Amino acid sequence: MSANASELESLAQEVETATALLAQSKAGIAKRIIGQDTVVEQTLVALLCGGHALLVGAPGLAKTRLVDTLGTVFGLHTNRVQFTPDLMPADILGSEVLESSEDGARSFRFLKGPVFSQLLMADEINRASPRTQSALLQAMQERQVTIAGQEYDLPAPFHVLATQNPIEQEGTYPLPEAQLDRFLLQIDVSFPSRETERDILLATTGAAEEEAAQVFTPETLMAAQAAVRRMPVGDAVVEAILDLVRAARPEDETAPDFVRESVSWGPGPRAAQALMLATRARALVQGRLAPSVDDVVALAYPVLIHRMALGFAARARGEKLSELISRLTERAITTEAAA
Repeated sequence: MSANASELESLAQEVETATALLAQSKAGIAKRIIGQDTVVEQTLVALLCGGHALLVGAPGLAKTRLVDTLGTVFGLHTNRVQFTPDLMPADILGSEVLESSEDGARSFRFLKGPVFSQLLMADEINRASPRTQSALLQAMQERQVTIAGQEYDLPAPFHVLATQNPIEQEGTYPLPEAQLDRFLLQIDVSFPSRETERDILLATTGAAEEEAAQVFTPETLMAAQAAVRRMPVGDAVVEAILDLVRAARPEDETAPDFVRESVSWGPGPRAAQALMLATRARALVQGRLAPSVDDVVALAYPVLIHRMALGFAARARGEKLSELISRLTERAITTEAAA
């Protein structure tokens, strides 16, 4: 057997194992999260990529419940921080305290904050001040924090799943662009349909509620994350990603006129990296060995929506970034099909 054939057989076995675990996970999550299949899928994609996700929606849409359920299903040490206007960076990262020993000697000891977990639930992250929000930047990018010049590694795996209220609500601060870019996906959580809401009422207001069970361990999750990075990606998918991301930059020569006229700033290379990883992870969630262009279409919005901004004139005209991304996606897929 050739090396390539052996590698593909090994990958196929790993994908089969991960797919079976993911099927059990989705069944367990569905007992507690009703009717949010796309939200659940995209959150699983973020975790399989080893990335972070921002869940955006009005209060009461089970965002916090979803993060809590995922912590149980994946067997991750989970901490939750409720972001409030008076929250300080030390409340997240930890701080040094001065201690005195029996002989009178004094020394500093570092007390770890809640960021030292495998899954950090940052609840209502945009309620805190920009200074506190930015305290997560190093942790999200480098998986470590620096306190008083000393670097501390975070546990592996490390994920931030943050919930955010719509920015139009009172008492919210917009997240800095640099921090938004650290989130692999922005996942919009919408209101349920009438039938789904009926099922929610029946399932959650009785004497007992369904509980999730652990399916993954941190080790099996990291094995699945490694398998995602080994999955092959066809040229058509790579070109579709490049066409889409580069056309979204108003200064790029391939950008269409509607982007040049409406977009203030577009996505950087991290968006293309995120889309490349996310398409692989979505294929794994659906039990496939390789991603397709359909995965690019499905993930274009959650990858790009928080990495672009409309200009003032476009906002005044009532344009929506979601509609612009849809046009870009159709254009990129059409271009790739023609090629």
